Amino acid sequence: MNQLAVVPPSGLGPASDGAQDAPLVELWLSMKTSRHTRRAYVADTARFLEFVHKPLSWVTLMDFQAWAAHLGEASLKPASQNRAVTAVKSLLAFAQETGYLPYNVGAAVKLQPNRDGLAQRILEESQVAKFIDAAPAGRDRVLLKLLYVSGIRVSELCGLKWCDALPRQEGGQITVFGKGGQTRTILLKPGVWQQLLSIQGDAGSVDAIFPSRKGRGPLDASQVRRIVYAAARKAGLEQKVSPHWLRHAHASHALDRSAPIHLVQATLGHASVSTTGRYLHARPTESSSFYLPD
Repeated sequence: MNQLAVVPPSGLGPASDGAQDAPLVELWLSMKTSRHTRRAYVADTARFLEFVHKPLSWVTLMDFQAWAAHLGEASLKPASQNRAVTAVKSLLAFAQETGYLPYNVGAAVKLQPNRDGLAQRILEESQVAKFIDAAPAGRDRVLLKLLYVSGIRVSELCGLKWCDALPRQEGGQITVFGKGGQTRTILLKPGVWQQLLSIQGDAGSVDAIFPSRKGRGPLDASQVRRIVYAAARKAGLEQKVSPHWLRHAHASHALDRSAPIHLVQATLGHASVSTTGRYLHARPTESSSFYLPD
């Protein structure tokens, strides 16, 4: 009696000579909601496949370990090494889960220990104020203010349209579509809400809140970074400040001012409260050292 062939959840047959590696990679990438994640993972997996120079079904644990060691020899920082290794581990795990590969050799590969430099990326409240005031009045200053008071990611900011901004009593709210496909709503104080409305002009509900000056299209991440770098230089900040630093500042300053950690977690869209808790460890308000004699 003939048995029906079982089709793996991927829709692709089990791996043989690597002919279907490319469709599998495309399917895996399509599951990533962030455009920036997809772009980084494309580059990381391409470098991995070029290094091993064989189909995924032929990749061994030794191949993966050799590539991970090669990343270190290339003078990549531990965070960059870990991102690349995480990308390939994700691909191999997906290949096993969908039945394309019988087992996942990446499961045994560990990430590099990475010193947490979060404390060095948190600006003081006075620095943030000086930084925001250094930006040109109008779109750029409002952009920096919103990054700080809302704690949203650059990709979330670039995706904002006026239909995502709604009044709430004296203030307002913005709704963002965030990492992992999660939607969250963030309240804005009246002052910030009025600043936001001041840049709307004749923009319609489907127009970007922060448009490029070249047209009605939204700013992209690289344009936001240039705005941030310019304001940081004008403010005299010595650090190479990135937009994400304002997200760090939001979390740290809110916790310093006794905001509940679960509220900060919800506002920032962290998947785990332990991620938010890193800010407590980066800038503690208590230490047993205070109890020792001078």
